[in-house]
Amino acid sequence: MTHTTLIGLSFDALKTELHSKLGVESYRARQIWEWIYRFGKTSFDDMTNLSKDMRTSLSEHYTIERPFISMEQCSADGTQKWLLQFEDKNEVETVFIPESDRGTLCISSQVGCTLTCSFCHTGTQTLVRNLTAADILHQIMVAKDRLNDWGAPTDPRKLTNVVLMGMGEPFYNYENVKTAMSILMDENGIGFGKRRITLSTSGIVPFIDQCADDLGLNLAISLHAVRDDLRNELVPINKKYPLKELLDSCRRYAEKTQNRRITFEYVMLNGVNDSVADAKELIRRIKGIPAKINLIPFNPWPGSGYTCSAPDKIKTFASIIEHAGYMSPVRTPRGQDILAACGQLKSESKRPVKHKVTEVIY
Repeated sequence: MTHTTLIGLSFDALKTELHSKLGVESYRARQIWEWIYRFGKTSFDDMTNLSKDMRTSLSEHYTIERPFISMEQCSADGTQKWLLQFEDKNEVETVFIPESDRGTLCISSQVGCTLTCSFCHTGTQTLVRNLTAADILHQIMVAKDRLNDWGAPTDPRKLTNVVLMGMGEPFYNYENVKTAMSILMDENGIGFGKRRITLSTSGIVPFIDQCADDLGLNLAISLHAVRDDLRNELVPINKKYPLKELLDSCRRYAEKTQNRRITFEYVMLNGVNDSVADAKELIRRIKGIPAKINLIPFNPWPGSGYTCSAPDKIKTFASIIEHAGYMSPVRTPRGQDILAACGQLKSESKRPVKHKVTEVIY
């Protein structure tokens, strides 16, 4: 018998599911919710304030187990990467980046990606499928398992921040992302504040407006170019949502979220987008938007065709932006030795091929 996972159901959905199938009362559903999301239990047998009969019934119908970890790597700089395999054998990568004042988990929203950004390794893998809300949450829960990071929300945490910057475009899987992030923020469970979660998008304008209304998370824009002709090449979705339209939506997002600062991500590509003129045009384009510009040294991958801007060029670019009054940190590459750095994530999952069936007549 196939067991249904309870991971990824909103509390109302979980409450309805358990009441309709097993007659579980509302307060018991809340206890189960807290066991799953506050204490990270993977077995109903550990839910000691439930009766033995209820735990048996839950085990007969449902599961709260994690996906299989098919590979686990640790970089020389302490970055950890997990390759998670789901029941359908598809895989995604998730990366934990420890720092002195925080621990950030980079999670994926899709297996593969549709956007084919020319500098991104993930973009060389076509979209296989959207992740479910359970798949998204499982990345966080596996990381907390491996870091021994469960307990009350007020306890000190190793995992303090979550960024949707892994494989896939989160806004092309918006409903599952919204459900997962709402569960992540539930104060009776994992209890992340919205200021601890950053969603990164290549610029799917209609969902930027919707996300402001639904979630109000920190927003990061994969910008990478300040001219439409170049951004059309680097980030092809720009052909549908060009720069002016994208930046206008960022202004609306900042206003709706009470001038929450937008982060613009800008990968530094040698001789492509790293000139003084590019820096000055970037300043002109984002005028009026409360913003921070993250400069990302390009992380090489086999066959990319790009090289990283020289350190002095990056320094000049950053100084121009900072002189205009914007923070412009240069991201320190992490986990390059295990292909865990920005733009390097890629699983081995493949989209199933539909083979033509030829009728054979005997």
